Amino acid sequence: MSVVARLRAAPRVEQSQDRAVDTVVPVVLAGGAGTRLWPISREHHPKQLASVIGEETLLEATLRRASGIAAFAATRAVATPLVICGEEHRHITARQLAQSGFDATIVVEPARRDTAPALSIAASLARVEHGDAVLVVMPADHTIDDAKAFHRALDLAIGYARLGCIATLGVTPTRADPGFGYLRIGDAVRAEGVEGGVRLDGFVEKPTPEIAAQYIQAGCYLWNSGIYVVRASVWLAAVEQLAPAMYAACDRAVTEGRRDGVSFRPARDAFQASPSDSIDYAVMERLAGWPGGPDAVAVPLDAGWSDLGSWSAVWEALDKDADGNAGRGRVMFEGATGCYAHSEGRLVACVGVTNVAVVETADAVLVVDRAHVQAVKSVVGRIAASHASEATSHRVVRRPWGWYDSIDRGERFQVKRIVVDPGASLSLQMHHHRAEHWTVVSGTAMVTRGDERFLLSENESTYIPIGVTHRLENPGRLPVEIIEVQSGSYLGEDDIVRFDDTYGRV
Repeated sequence: MSVVARLRAAPRVEQSQDRAVDTVVPVVLAGGAGTRLWPISREHHPKQLASVIGEETLLEATLRRASGIAAFAATRAVATPLVICGEEHRHITARQLAQSGFDATIVVEPARRDTAPALSIAASLARVEHGDAVLVVMPADHTIDDAKAFHRALDLAIGYARLGCIATLGVTPTRADPGFGYLRIGDAVRAEGVEGGVRLDGFVEKPTPEIAAQYIQAGCYLWNSGIYVVRASVWLAAVEQLAPAMYAACDRAVTEGRRDGVSFRPARDAFQASPSDSIDYAVMERLAGWPGGPDAVAVPLDAGWSDLGSWSAVWEALDKDADGNAGRGRVMFEGATGCYAHSEGRLVACVGVTNVAVVETADAVLVVDRAHVQAVKSVVGRIAASHASEATSHRVVRRPWGWYDSIDRGERFQVKRIVVDPGASLSLQMHHHRAEHWTVVSGTAMVTRGDERFLLSENESTYIPIGVTHRLENPGRLPVEIIEVQSGSYLGEDDIVRFDDTYGRV
C-alpha cells in the first residue's frame, strides 16, 4: 500500500499535530561552489552570493521567492527560513541577510557533506522547532522568471507533501540540453483533492546531446530542478531507512548542536561522521527499492527556471539585443552576435566575434566559446593545482567587519584598501613577518597598538612594527577607509596570530 493510500486509511491525528503539518519551513541550500561561473564565482565567494542576474544576489532572490510562499499558501504558517551554508560563508551570508532585511536561521555546516546531510540537518532542526513541518527545499543559486507560476507549482507540491509524498519540481524542457539532469515521469497522481503531479519513475544524469534530443522527442522527461518539498518526518524516515549512518550522524549533530545568535551550529564531530552524498543519490534514486516507502511525485514547472550552471545559461537568462548579445557593466558590441560580456570595472569591447562569453574581474579575464562553457570547471581545477589565489579568492575580499582590496603587490610590499563598517572591528592580532603603515582616508579609526589606544582622523597615519599586537576599530556611524602598506619578508594572510576576535575566529 502506498503512503498516500495509507494516509487515506489512517485515523486522524490529534489536533496539535494537524496544525504542525500545516507549517511550511523554507530550506535554502547555500553551500555550493559554482566553479563553472568562474571568475565571478570562487571558493570563498560562490555564485549564490554574487549578483549574476539583476541587482540582487542569487541568495537574496531565492529568499525573496521564499517570502512569497505565504501568499500562495494562505492557510499555512510559513516559518522563518533555514539557510544552510559553510563556516567560510557564514559572515557574508549574515551580512547579505541583514542588508536585505530578511530574517533567517543560518545553519552553519562544520564541513562539506553535500545536499543530503544538509537537508537531514534541516529536517531534524525543523522537527524540533515546528513539529512535522513541510520543508520547501531550494538551492540558492537558481533564477526563476515567473514567480507566480513558481508559487503555484510549489503550492501543488506542498499539497502532495502533506499527504506523505516526496515531491519535486520538474522543469518543462525547452530544448535538448545535455547540461541538466533529467526526470523520467509516468502517469498522473491524484489523491485527497490534489492533482497536477505525475509519478516520478527515475533519475537520469546529464546525458549526451544525442540522448537529450531523444528525451525531448519522447515527451516523458523533465529537467531536474533540485527543488524538493517533503514533510520532515517523511524525509528523516527515508534517510534512516536508506542511509542509516547519515541519519545517525545528523540526528546527533542536531541534538548536540547549539544556537549562536541568528545561527545554529550542528555538533562538529557528529556532522563530520556523516557520509557525503546528494539528495538524489542518497534517497531519491533508491526509493523504488524500498517497499512501502513514500511515493515520489514530480510537479511540472514552467516558470523560466535556470540553474545558472554555466555562462551560456546566464546568457540564456538575460534580455538580448537585436544581434543576440547580452551584457552587464561597461560592455560594447560591434559586429558581434550571440555573445555575453560581463565587466566588473574595465570597458569590455567584443568586435566581430560570435557565440563567445567574456567575463572581466579585477584579477582575471575569461574568454570562452559558449559551446565549451562546461570546460571552465577544468580550467579552475588547473588554477587550483597551481596554488594560484584566483581559484579561491577575489582581489576584493569580504570579511565580517567589511572588506579589503589588494591594490598592488611587489617584492616585499603589498598595498591594501581597507573599509571597516560602522561599529565593527578587526581582531586583536600580530604578525611575525610584516610591518604595517595605516593612513586614514575617510572616517575616524580607533587604533590599538601594543599598550596604546588612540584615535586617527582623516589624513593621519600610524606605524605597526613587526611583532606588535594591534587592532583597527570603527567607533563611528560611517565607514572608515584606510590605506595599508605592508612590508616584510612574507605577506600571506596566514601570518595572522589572533588573540581576540568579535567574530569567533580565534
